[in-house]
Amino acid sequence: MGELGGRTALVTGGSRGIGRAVALRLATEGALVAVHYGGNEAAAAQTVAKITESGGRAFAVQARFGERGAVDRLFQGLTAGLADHDADGLDILVNNAGIHSTTSIGKLTEEEFEQLLAVNVSTPVFVVQRALPLLRDGGRIVNMGSAATRIANPLQIGYTMTKAALAALGPSLANELGRRGITVNTVEPGVVLTDMIAPYAAAREAVAGIESITALGRIGEPEDVADVVAFLAGPRGRWVTGQTIDVSGGTYLGPIPAE
Repeated sequence: MGELGGRTALVTGGSRGIGRAVALRLATEGALVAVHYGGNEAAAAQTVAKITESGGRAFAVQARFGERGAVDRLFQGLTAGLADHDADGLDILVNNAGIHSTTSIGKLTEEEFEQLLAVNVSTPVFVVQRALPLLRDGGRIVNMGSAATRIANPLQIGYTMTKAALAALGPSLANELGRRGITVNTVEPGVVLTDMIAPYAAAREAVAGIESITALGRIGEPEDVADVVAFLAGPRGRWVTGQTIDVSGGTYLGPIPAE
């Protein structure tokens, strides 16, 4: 039994990429994991299967964020899944689901920005709100931000604003929930090898460019982020709250090297 034996966890966007790595890591430590997905049922089933084949426990929950009633559907599925596994209550909430944007300010439309806000800001806020009655004292909330909030990239302006808003939630929420022993932290990954950046990562020049401005000299792997989330979600993270933790391998720590 790992550090999270007997605990329950909800990982939004847990079917692919960083979310999948987080779900697998928490399950390895013994948690029963609810793997949320938006539309890719096959990916969610694969994640659940990988967990159960390794001796862990997990179930999938579907809700397409950004649509009306999505948070209600998420928690209906969550409570049903917990009951099916003879569990109740929630110990760990990882708000990982989000959408990306590479649109400059001149081309950003109201519709795109509203969708970014709906999925990346409003949904995590109301997921937390709905989770609070289920979240046991001593619980953990980890929100997935982005290192983009400290890197001035004009092609990520809408995305960056939403991730900055999510990071701003952490300290206030941590202060409110601290007397219950609940910690709230934000993890901010840099460039991570997921299917979202697969076309970009296929270009060796692009990869070399990221490596050149990253202190540790490589692009991140989903497991690099998942290990930090697992620390914050576990007993060893009990004295860390209200913090924003950069998990980018030291991207843009200094001047960009001259070509």
